[in-house]
Amino acid sequence: MESSQLLELAREYCKKNGSRLTPAREQVFLLLAQNQGAIGAYDLLEQLKQIDPGAKPATVYRALDFLASQGFVHKIESINAFLMCDHFSECSHPVQLLICDHCSSVEEIQSNNLDLALRAMADASGFTITKQVVEAHGRCKNCQRAT
Repeated sequence: MESSQLLELAREYCKKNGSRLTPAREQVFLLLAQNQGAIGAYDLLEQLKQIDPGAKPATVYRALDFLASQGFVHKIESINAFLMCDHFSECSHPVQLLICDHCSSVEEIQSNNLDLALRAMADASGFTITKQVVEAHGRCKNCQRAT
C-alpha cells in the first residue's frame, strides 16, 4: 500500500478514535511509511530536517510516542528503532519481530500459538500481559544464502 493511502487510513483511524494527527505527526508517519524496514529516531530527524529545517529531536520523539500509542508503529527496543506496522487497524495485536543481525532487516510476524503459550505461562504465574513485543535476533534467509 502506498504511503499516501496509509496516511489516509491513519487519519480515518484517528478521527474515529478521537485523536489528532498533527502536521508534525503526519510528516513523521509519512517518513516511516516511505522507509523500508526499521529506522532510528535520529535518522528520522535528519530526513525531517530536509522538510522542516527547524525540526528538533523532541518533535520526532513526541510524534513517535503518539504513533506508537495508536498502533501505527512498533518500537524495537533491542536496536532502538521504529517500524511501520502493516496492519495498524488491529493496534492491540501481539507483536513478534524477526531481526537480522547481519543486514538489519526486520520482519513482523504473527503467531497465535506463541501468543497463546506466552499468555498461558503468564496466567499460570498470576501475571496479566498488557502489551506483548517479542524480538528474535538471528539471520534472515537472504543473509543465510549469502554465507
